Amino acid sequence: MGLTHMRREADEAATVVRRLLVRETNGIESMARLLAAAPGPLTTAARGSSDHAVTAFKYACEIQLGRPVASIGPSVASVYAAKLKLSGGVHVTVSQSGASPDIISLQAAAARGGATTIAVVNDGDSPLASAANLVVPLGAGVEVSVAATKTYIASCAALMASVARAAPDSPLLAGIERLPQALKALPTGVEDNLAEMLAGSESLYVTGRGPAFGIALEAALKAKETAGVHAEAFSMAELMHGPLQLVREGFPVAVFVPDDASFDGTLAAIERLRRLGGLVMPISTIDLPSGLRTPSTGHPFADTLVFMLAWYRAVERASRLRGLDPDRPANLRKVTETL
Repeated sequence: MGLTHMRREADEAATVVRRLLVRETNGIESMARLLAAAPGPLTTAARGSSDHAVTAFKYACEIQLGRPVASIGPSVASVYAAKLKLSGGVHVTVSQSGASPDIISLQAAAARGGATTIAVVNDGDSPLASAANLVVPLGAGVEVSVAATKTYIASCAALMASVARAAPDSPLLAGIERLPQALKALPTGVEDNLAEMLAGSESLYVTGRGPAFGIALEAALKAKETAGVHAEAFSMAELMHGPLQLVREGFPVAVFVPDDASFDGTLAAIERLRRLGGLVMPISTIDLPSGLRTPSTGHPFADTLVFMLAWYRAVERASRLRGLDPDRPANLRKVTETL
């Protein structure tokens, strides 16, 4: 079997991010100015993989800018017709298609409520983009596989670049600029052990802290929709509460371990999981026991996007090992339009 669309598109992420950072410098800079200067609240809306990009963005904003970010459920506007009070705020919508009625409705409600609206979207001609005050097109090209890969990584890169410029944070910006190189440098086959763990699992946990929690959410979704493996994502702090009860001999746990302020605590949690019998696989730029090591961008937030490419490769291979077609999950389609 030749390369699947999913694998080919995931491997295009380096090229897509490099092009995005060159072409959309002005849009990213404009978004950064709005994030830094808005006197009102910062709010977001997204579905599926795009919502996981928003979670990574939320942590980056709160850590780097000290500004809380609230995710608004699209049904607040599309189903319940709520009148939002967002005077002086900035509302960011992230979408691949820009076509789902619920997020379009929420963006309109946010604008009526006084927010400046930003659309980070792959389809720059979509209804969402047409109605936004500012558009940051991802320019990722067509994504044939149902599973979002290059568009997710590009969304995160655009969002994190805007935070880096808003802070301003030179190390994060440098990490984002080195991201295409790190993605390109990810060795082929480094994901094989992870793929085999996924293929042999019926249920697993995926975990991380800070922006890595957004990556964990996306990883769990891809395990479900592509490889047919039940996966739940938790922050490592939450995993140490009720979910810990399910961890026993041989229970698989994938842990995203960026080299940031959460590093030591995450290592301690990994040891606890292993004492309980968990089959733990860390994914990090650091060489950890039984782990998957990825190239580094020089910044832990940007490193999480290289983790994601390794996961996409692993879950694509796991899907094929399980006799599935990663490009065409049985119950899904590429564009989901919800109300």
